[in-house]
Amino acid sequence: MVSYRSNGKLLLTGEYVVLKGAKALAIPCKKGQILNYQPNESHLLVWKSKDEFGNIWFETQFDINTFDAKSSTDMRLWNNLQKLLQASRGLNPHFLPQGGEVETILEFNRSWGLGSSSTLVSNLALWADVNPYLLLERSFGGSGYDIACAQAKSPITFIRDLYQPKIEPVQLSYPFLHNLFFVYLNQKKDSQEAVASFDLNRITPSVLDQIDQLTEKLIRCSNQKEFNSHLISHEKILGKLLNQQTVQEMYFSDFDGAIKSLGAWGGDFVLASGSKQSKAYFEKKGYKTLISFEEMIL
Repeated sequence: MVSYRSNGKLLLTGEYVVLKGAKALAIPCKKGQILNYQPNESHLLVWKSKDEFGNIWFETQFDINTFDAKSSTDMRLWNNLQKLLQASRGLNPHFLPQGGEVETILEFNRSWGLGSSSTLVSNLALWADVNPYLLLERSFGGSGYDIACAQAKSPITFIRDLYQPKIEPVQLSYPFLHNLFFVYLNQKKDSQEAVASFDLNRITPSVLDQIDQLTEKLIRCSNQKEFNSHLISHEKILGKLLNQQTVQEMYFSDFDGAIKSLGAWGGDFVLASGSKQSKAYFEKKGYKTLISFEEMIL
């Protein structure tokens, strides 16, 4: 049996504009996804996907020659998986010469938006021994920051550059780390749809420069008041670009601190920079999933 594992991800700065070359700050998460493959002599690939509790949430069977489905519990997911497997073989014709059993295991709730797709792409790229960014481009698309996080050992800055992005490890040594939380907004956002509906031509060189500077400032920041100011500035820039209210303006206008969207706006997690009273504030509003920065970050 062979086994592969990739980290989940969160994008702290540069959402949307990372697609145009902005320097983004991203973090690999402690939780990720595992892929196990046990080969056999058949021409059938039996695939089972399990959640964080070990429950099977998706099953399918492929003919390894065509990757056509013999059976599947979800044809939309099968179609996405078929594209990934076909793209993997297109990049490496020697990939998967025989059948077997595949088991994928998510370590996080798949509705959280921590990268159930990107960790799968990364694991498949490792398995097929192909360039993960090229595989991403031929399947789901996107900037690739999530693929970079999949095998990163620490937070990173990421600049998109075709299939060889510029990735630098960084250290986030915030004295106020205990005041930073990730809050799940109780709704899933499809990042692929969000990206597809956004007009990249709206991103100007000035916007890119502002985001680059804010990314650097947030990395070096040692004062929470300044940190909050940078988060709010970033939100205002993206809010104007997207023609949307910020998440803090919409839902948390009375929050004592700063709240920033992460990734596609309108769902998944946000970053809250507050105080020891923050947990009670969000729980009172019905947001029960709060994860500290230290608990989330790898």
